Amino acid sequence: MKIYSKGTLRKFWDMYPDARPSLETWYSIVEATSFKEPGEITRLFKNADSLKNNRIIFNICRNKYRLIVKFEFQFQSAYVRFIGTHKEYDKIVDIHNV
Repeated sequence: MKIYSKGTLRKFWDMYPDARPSLETWYSIVEATSFKEPGEITRLFKNADSLKNNRIIFNICRNKYRLIVKFEFQFQSAYVRFIGTHKEYDKIVDIHNV
């Protein structure tokens, strides 16, 4: 899949270096995989949860950080919609439309 945007992830791991290994692993797996539906993702990433609108929440660093990605399966694209601490994630009002 094509992932938009690695720059967002880089900025985050520059601020939180402990997140880098997990985010790099996540990136390499998603980039190398062709997903057809959300269930394939949640089966591969046991710590991920599926939301409405083809969004998936990933727990990063044992749930210290949260990553929300919107998938467009027909275009094999993934869009980073949010990356932040769990505390920042808890402040999101409408996670289904991030």
